Amino acid sequence: MTTFHIREELSAESEIVCCDNAFGRLEGFRGLVFTDETVKSLYGEKIAESFKNAPVFAMPAGEAHKTPDTLFALLKACAEAELHRGDAILCIGGGVVGDVGGLASALYMRGIGCIQVPTTLLAQVDSSVGGKTAVDFCGIKNLVGAFRQPGQVLVDPVFLKTLPARELRCGLGEIVKHSALDGALFDKLVRNADRLFDLDFLAEIIPDNIAIKARVVQADAREAGLRQCLNLGHTTAHAFELADGTLSHGEYVLVGILYEAEIAKRLTECDGEYLNKLCRLAKAALGNRPVLPEAKRVAVLSRLDKKNLSADTVSLVAPVRKGEYELLRIPYDDYAVLLSEVEREVLC
Repeated sequence: MTTFHIREELSAESEIVCCDNAFGRLEGFRGLVFTDETVKSLYGEKIAESFKNAPVFAMPAGEAHKTPDTLFALLKACAEAELHRGDAILCIGGGVVGDVGGLASALYMRGIGCIQVPTTLLAQVDSSVGGKTAVDFCGIKNLVGAFRQPGQVLVDPVFLKTLPARELRCGLGEIVKHSALDGALFDKLVRNADRLFDLDFLAEIIPDNIAIKARVVQADAREAGLRQCLNLGHTTAHAFELADGTLSHGEYVLVGILYEAEIAKRLTECDGEYLNKLCRLAKAALGNRPVLPEAKRVAVLSRLDKKNLSADTVSLVAPVRKGEYELLRIPYDDYAVLLSEVEREVLC
């Protein structure tokens, strides 16, 4: 068992535990279980057996339902269950469940407890750690949200056994991103590039990924400085996600890493050999080359990214050397040209 702790200013400590038998560690839980219909179909009997006295609310699965309507349906379920300040919302699911449930815990009675049991690789290595909660609004991803550290996160690799390959690929997007920020993880992935979809290997590196993110969040919980590094690959990823929507978030992150690594080659004094290795890792995780919209269609959507200082500047975090990155602020017209220029290298 591996345990991490994050203490945010003016908040209670968040405990992150990598363990077996997550449900067994929640004996005596008081509150409401929040999940989605896919997870309930897989683990509904186990949830009912483990939390006999807790009401269960299941949302429809998928990013399309990460909406204010789902949020308020959950808040209504909390009210109908007569939850009080000493109770908690237990979020069992992937990143969508964690985001919506975490935001509901911040809003209900101005704040009740939240426990995360992430069931996807992406949620285990990334979204369950760090306290970002949100729903999508007006067609913009995560527009309405709050920083809300969960009281506890229980990461159990047993859930990986029911994930399809595409869900593993989604988690690998964040794992490869973390490797661009941490030289030790990068070297481990390069040595094991043929094991990226091996469940035993993934279980082995989950604590490494949590350690990287927990260290960053501990230092900068509100994304005022250092935490911006976790946006590596994400500016371009979000633009493709808005333009296309046929891939998972993590797959778009891999695409974003490929594009932004090539942009880094043109704009920074980078280590080209290292970036080539990083791109090979991203392509190995991505698998068969996806069909993507033309870059010129995507560029304009980068203007909607929350990280930009203005509509005329695109902000991105570019990998430059092993364990190093640079924050680039690029005039929009230049970014649009660069995106089209590197398209051939990315897709080859």
